[in-house]
Amino acid sequence: MAAAVTSSITTRGSRGPAAPRGVRSWWGLLGLPGGVALLFFFILPLGEILVRSLTDPSPENYLRAVTSEVVRSSFVTTFVVSILTVAFCILLGYPYAYVMARSRSAVAGILGFCVLVPFWLSILVRTYAWTVWLQNTGIINSFLLDVGLVNEPVQLMRNALGTVIGMTHVLLPFMVFSMYASMKRIDLGLERASRALGAGPIRTFLRVYLPLSLPGVYSGSLIVFVTSLGFYLTPAILGDAAKPLVGQLIVEQVNQALNFGMGSAIGILLLLVTLLLLALGMRFAKFEDIVGLRGDQ
Repeated sequence: MAAAVTSSITTRGSRGPAAPRGVRSWWGLLGLPGGVALLFFFILPLGEILVRSLTDPSPENYLRAVTSEVVRSSFVTTFVVSILTVAFCILLGYPYAYVMARSRSAVAGILGFCVLVPFWLSILVRTYAWTVWLQNTGIINSFLLDVGLVNEPVQLMRNALGTVIGMTHVLLPFMVFSMYASMKRIDLGLERASRALGAGPIRTFLRVYLPLSLPGVYSGSLIVFVTSLGFYLTPAILGDAAKPLVGQLIVEQVNQALNFGMGSAIGILLLLVTLLLLALGMRFAKFEDIVGLRGDQ
């Protein structure tokens, strides 16, 4: 068996003949338009935000942001909502990805299609659709009142719960596909070997399958968490206006208070926190897994 596993690893790890050096250099030019677009539409605007955070009116923007109770509370609320969103995405996404990975290609394609459908709708439309379900006179509260489970409507939106529900709906596909890609790389022969050695299905899942699928869980969690930190639209519609997330606070500073320097400073602080979390997350998830560069090896 060890020889078979070694042979399998060797076969999967083998690569085709390398392209000539000149051909590879010409293929590299295909990335030039994307690099130019990245420079003009991301790096330069980011540089301008950094300059405005230091010069509009002064670097004191950072001191005011760090010492502001409102800003600190907004960061705490953002972290709590992001962690809850990750937890809900794992609870909902892991079983779904497991079924996808263990199903035949046709069934897996249908399940993948169902996950992708929300991507074809605007986030604004999807978020407002949740108000039909979550408002006090919505479908859920009407059902709970009709069956007598509650005597008055349950507050399902305009709070952290509504924000988490909406963000989970938007970000769930990222978690599902990250875990699905990881699960598809698991050698099912390891499960059969575990069962042949006397382990039951639950022990095989907990001791063999689950540990091997964790890289996908780590990658999906990191993607969902980092993306959650910058959410604006969903919290603005479903969340509590008195407890804004960092994205809402930045928009408030720029659009309402016209304080571009303070808004820029908060944005730079959010970027630094995000980069720090990414660096910490790399201890559990490989960069190529997160950005999808890893193939079947």
